[in-house]
Amino acid sequence: MDKRVLLPSDYSENALNAIRYAMDLFQHVHCDFYILHVFQVSGYTLESMRVPEAGEPYFEAAKLKAEQGMTKLMEMIKLHPENDKHSFHSIITFNSLTEAVRHLVDQKDIDLIVMGTKGVTESKARIFGTHTVHIMEHIKDCPVIAVPNYYRFEPPKEIVFPTDFKTTFKEKEINHLREVATLYDAKINVLYLTKHDQPILNKKQESNKQLLEDILQGVDFEIHFTPASNVAKGIEDYVIDNGGDMVVFINRKHLFFGSILSNPLVKEIGYDPQVPILELNDN
Repeated sequence: MDKRVLLPSDYSENALNAIRYAMDLFQHVHCDFYILHVFQVSGYTLESMRVPEAGEPYFEAAKLKAEQGMTKLMEMIKLHPENDKHSFHSIITFNSLTEAVRHLVDQKDIDLIVMGTKGVTESKARIFGTHTVHIMEHIKDCPVIAVPNYYRFEPPKEIVFPTDFKTTFKEKEINHLREVATLYDAKINVLYLTKHDQPILNKKQESNKQLLEDILQGVDFEIHFTPASNVAKGIEDYVIDNGGDMVVFINRKHLFFGSILSNPLVKEIGYDPQVPILELNDN
């Protein structure tokens, strides 16, 4: 199983931490890691009437600073235990982060994006950084792992997968979850949060539940029906009470979690994550 992993970095500590997490998570997998840094030019935006071009002083100064940052970052990565299964490629570009990621996902056939939950300028009060939200919202062809600040890698043994069984599961999207679980013989805890003491599923939900069980055949999984008056609190309580090394969501517009991290979902389910979040896309 070879992987092509995109690692966006703004040279923040959180971004470096996410890179280290990706290296540890796939330590037994042949990986090409593409480290992407997007730079801007002070005083300009991509929406400006005039965008600075290569060769102009402000552009070249910003590019040089970005290159120096990448050199330093690559040196820091070398301090991580060497792994002959891993290859690294650095990319620096003048663009918006979302467009740069979109281009690379297509050009390099990226399998997964791993990034920190916050960037260098993000507010401490903000649960997820703006860039992380934008990538999760707009890059539909690739799953994303968001790594909390200061989280240190632990082999995932318990994976929490909340669902309401209201939409049909697709094997392609679930396979990313299966891969992580298989790598570490992890157990997938499918979590159905209900406001009732007894689970009440309609025929469509029962059918989708059976479909998910069929897709997950061959991996260790269990379905839990857990009473909860609030989705975010229910997930958080389950992770705390039962242990969880990763939480997995499927990003579907207007369904269950809606679009996982868009407002008002940030307020509803975007609790301050203590473990990495794997966001799958409904392609």
